[in-house]
Amino acid sequence: MTAIEKLRKKINSFPRVKLANLPTSLHEVHRFSQALGGPRIFIKRDDLTGLAFGGNKTRMFEFLLAKAKEEGADTVIGGAGVQSNYCRQITAACNSLGFETHLILRRIRGEKDNTIQGNLLLDLLAGAHVHIINATEEEQRKAMYDLAEELKRKGKKPFVARMASERDLTPDVIAYVNCFCEIQEQCDELGIKPGRLYVSSYDSTQAGLEVGRVMLNNPMRIIGIAPAVWGTGATELITRYANQASRALDVPVEINVKNIYNTTEYVGKGYGIPTHESIEMIKLMARTEGIFLDPVYTSKAMSALFDHIKKGEVKSEDIVLFLHTGGTPALFAYVDELDQEELQGHLVFD
Repeated sequence: MTAIEKLRKKINSFPRVKLANLPTSLHEVHRFSQALGGPRIFIKRDDLTGLAFGGNKTRMFEFLLAKAKEEGADTVIGGAGVQSNYCRQITAACNSLGFETHLILRRIRGEKDNTIQGNLLLDLLAGAHVHIINATEEEQRKAMYDLAEELKRKGKKPFVARMASERDLTPDVIAYVNCFCEIQEQCDELGIKPGRLYVSSYDSTQAGLEVGRVMLNNPMRIIGIAPAVWGTGATELITRYANQASRALDVPVEINVKNIYNTTEYVGKGYGIPTHESIEMIKLMARTEGIFLDPVYTSKAMSALFDHIKKGEVKSEDIVLFLHTGGTPALFAYVDELDQEELQGHLVFD
């Protein structure tokens, strides 16, 4: 039995429901790489996981919602920002499995977040019960638990997801251990040995990749690009979640925080606020490859890769992977930020 087969056997011992179209493809973006004057770049297309326009969370819900089913839940409560990719995908996943969905969404961009567009539009189209609030993360978490108590009094059996469960994200992490198995197999099939993998992540996605990398003895360096600056440092969270998942999988992996790379250098003014460089990456990728990055996560991670190319950290002879974690529906809520004047320069009315 190969190392991947052994690891997959561990992964498959966990309860799981089928939601995603896997494995997602891994392919080279020649024209984009040429435009950057950089290395060979291969994109792992987790924007194409299939459910509700795709994204990395769909992998995670295969494990998380299996847990909700085991607990006998009939209702799922999720929470994040108004333009949350997580909440779009959890609503769709819940629909496919027969759960009722309630979302507590926090305004990130003020009154702009009241506009029914992007991910919020999809949440509502999919029938989620949506509550939009002005709140801190702690206040939002309390609102989720308060809603759970209210629903219990009405006879529901709620399962509170994500924000309320951040002490242990093992289901999410295991999903990305599995993703690394795919990456290893696809690289072997293509005959490539990338030196770096770029990913927008603050916690569970990178944690899973790190566990998979160590378990499969792959020397590739994972370059985590945080989408925000939050209270607890990303490297500490990634380390904690990776080690929790390793223990749950019963694998001999102990991740050291000193070996985790995750930077907030490309956040800009804050979470959900694009930078000039990230907008340029959205346009360049779309105009060279017909692939859309998102304004919150992947475009900032790609701007980091471009910056590392310009600084000489990544050289033209290198091979690099980029994990596209999805999020593209948010683009439709970011028209103002995407430089309308430049876009209108491509527009002719007859």
